[in-house]
Amino acid sequence: MAGRHAAPRRPVRRRHRGTAARLLPLAPATVLLLLFLAGPVAYCVAIAFTDTRLTGQASASFTGLANFRRAFADDGFRNAVVLTLVFTVLSSVIGQNSLGLALAGLMRRASRPVRALTGAVVLGAWVLPEIVAGFLLYTFFNRRGTLNAVLAWLHLPTQNWLYELPILAVSFANVWRGTAFSMLVYSAALAGIPREVTEAAEVDGASGPRRLWHVTLPMIRRSVATNLMLNTLQTLSVFGLIWAMTRGGPGNRSQTLPVFMYDQAFQKSLIGYGTAVALLLLLVGALFSVVYLRLMREEV
Repeated sequence: MAGRHAAPRRPVRRRHRGTAARLLPLAPATVLLLLFLAGPVAYCVAIAFTDTRLTGQASASFTGLANFRRAFADDGFRNAVVLTLVFTVLSSVIGQNSLGLALAGLMRRASRPVRALTGAVVLGAWVLPEIVAGFLLYTFFNRRGTLNAVLAWLHLPTQNWLYELPILAVSFANVWRGTAFSMLVYSAALAGIPREVTEAAEVDGASGPRRLWHVTLPMIRRSVATNLMLNTLQTLSVFGLIWAMTRGGPGNRSQTLPVFMYDQAFQKSLIGYGTAVALLLLLVGALFSVVYLRLMREEV
C-alpha cells in the first residue's frame, strides 16, 4: 500500500523543480526591482506620514494624515491641481495626440523627401534633453525672443507670453517636444490598416472627415488609448521643461504639481509635505491609467 501511494509524489517534485528552474532567471531582476523601485516607493510612503524637514530638524515624528489634510486645505495645492489638469489636457490629450495623428496621416501621402525632413524636425525636438528644450522655448517665447520678432515683422501685436500666458506657453512647448512619440505610434497604427478598406470608403463617397471618424479611428482605437495613457503619464511628470521656462511663475500661474512638490520639498525644506504631494500626483496618474485601461477593455 505504501508503495502505491508513494509513486505519484515524484511528478510533483519534478513539477516544483521545473517551476523553480523557470523562476530562477527572474530572481536578479526581481531583487533589483524591489531594491530600486519598491524600496524607494515604500520609503516615500513612510515619509509622507511624518513631518520630516530637509534642514533644521533633529528628528522626525509621525503625523498621520496631517500632510494630506494640509494639501487639500492649501490654495497653492488646489491651484497646482487645476493647472496640472489644464496642462495635461491642452498639451497631451489635445495637442500631442491630435498633432501626432495629423502628421502621421499627412506623412503617409507625402513624398519621401518631405517625410524625411518632417521626421527629422519632429524627432529632433523629441530627442533633445528636457532642460535644453526648455531653454530653447524660453528664448522663443521671451519678450525679446523669436516669436515676438516674427510678429513684429508681420506688423502683428506682440506681448510678454511667459508673463501673460505662461500655462499656454509651457503647454505649447510640451506639444512641440512630445509630438514625435504620438506620430510614431500613429504611423505604425495607420500602416496596419488595409488599403482595401480606405479605398472602399472612398468609392462609397465618404469624405475625409467621415473616413477618419468611421473607418480610421475605430480601427486604431487601441493605439489611440495606449498613446493617450503613455502621453498623459509622461505629461503629468513634466518638471524640467516648466522649470527652465517659468519656474512655475509668474507667481504660481504655471506651477503644476511637480513644480509645487519641488518647491515645497526642496525650496521650503518640507520633505514630508512634498512627499505627500508626490503620492497624490501618483494617485492622479493611477486614476488616468485606470480610465484608459477601462476604455481599452470595453473596446475589445
